[in-house]
Amino acid sequence: MKSWNQLFIRQGWLLQESGEHTFSRAQETDANLSFLMVCLDRAQATYIYNEQAGTLQMTSPPLPEEAWLEVVNVTGRGKTESIATSKERLRVEKLDLYISGIVRQLHRLNMMTTVSCDGDGQARPAKIWISKDYDVDVALLENLLALELPRVHRREGRGSIIFILGERSAAHLNLAETLSKISVDWLEHGIDYIKQQLFYVSLEELLLIPGTSGEEGRVRKTVMDKLSPYVDHMTVDSYGNILAEKKFRSGNGPTILLNAHLDVYEELAEHRVIVKDNGIWSSSEGILGADDRAGVAVILEVAKALQHETDFSGRVKYIFTVEEEIGLVGARNVAPYFLWDVDAAMVADRRGTGDIVTSCGGFLPFCDVAYGNWIEQQASEAGLTGWKCTNGGSSDTRIWAEQGIQSVNLSVGYYDEHTEDERLDVHACYNTAKLVKSVIHNSRSLRLALRANRQLL
Repeated sequence: MKSWNQLFIRQGWLLQESGEHTFSRAQETDANLSFLMVCLDRAQATYIYNEQAGTLQMTSPPLPEEAWLEVVNVTGRGKTESIATSKERLRVEKLDLYISGIVRQLHRLNMMTTVSCDGDGQARPAKIWISKDYDVDVALLENLLALELPRVHRREGRGSIIFILGERSAAHLNLAETLSKISVDWLEHGIDYIKQQLFYVSLEELLLIPGTSGEEGRVRKTVMDKLSPYVDHMTVDSYGNILAEKKFRSGNGPTILLNAHLDVYEELAEHRVIVKDNGIWSSSEGILGADDRAGVAVILEVAKALQHETDFSGRVKYIFTVEEEIGLVGARNVAPYFLWDVDAAMVADRRGTGDIVTSCGGFLPFCDVAYGNWIEQQASEAGLTGWKCTNGGSSDTRIWAEQGIQSVNLSVGYYDEHTEDERLDVHACYNTAKLVKSVIHNSRSLRLALRANRQLL
């Protein structure tokens, strides 16, 4: 279920969430606000609008997005697809249903469009037009559109550059939401910087969600919402673990398991804030919760990036476990059939930086030496320094290894977990995601590494 804030953003309204279920209309026009209230009345939603303060407070729960789309799809919606170039004159009701949020966010980022169309659900691709007279960084714009859309094509038109965005789908609504998180000043640093900052935004969202062992419902819902666009199948097993899978190309290749756990060691302090000091995050009170929300963020980042992967042929499976902190309980209860075809596993749940944990305490191996060494090699080739094989403690990795799966546990940048001194090196955390992406990308050499470990693919 999307929040009201998400529903508003995904349809193109520029409201600022100023409190719980409360929004400021400071950046929104009278015409768009009026249209929003028409839609809320059609939905029979209850709200309080304070005209003097310029605030909108929602007093009823949000609609399912499918129902909200029916409500906002009023007669005549998007029929006038040529749009004004002034940000103040853009009207949501004049923009197509699945592209209105994208267009308004692009204009907020000073990337002005002239015409847009979402394909009208007629098996035609969504498109936006940019005038060649506008001072727009076309390459950057193309990369921004590819943040959520797996296929973006560009072609030259008469006086315009046309971006073809694929057949309309929820991915277009997701893109609007992603663009809403981008600050204008990020644009001057380029797409790689933007992607990294978006990772930090997602990481912070996860760190703010409570969820001790047995109480993972809220974070599970968030993770499923974030993961669903990037997988073919997803379910919650009888124990509460998230199980998901994605096939790449023919699927004829290795099956790789990515894993992190949802629960935190103890409940997060209610009014704590995340303290950010030169790339090191900590909590103003109590634990930070980076064990293992950092790992969850890493796996979600990898899943998102893999939508553009073209070289890997095989399958990626995802397991987000519950009750790891009280004895690997969730992992122990994963149905064996889900693991039968898994060739290699990477777990994101190790403290520090640069550790590739290949055994528990040096006496219980998680993998053969060749597999750990191959991960080291991938880090080196990707320009990621400091990664070395080492011994470590217990984690979900142990369960996968007991099933005969070549497994490692990777550092995700946290230190002093389970204490008030817990801190997270967010740059190191992001580098772990880069390493995992590199490992999956190099599927051919992964085959050779696994064969060296006597795994038949």
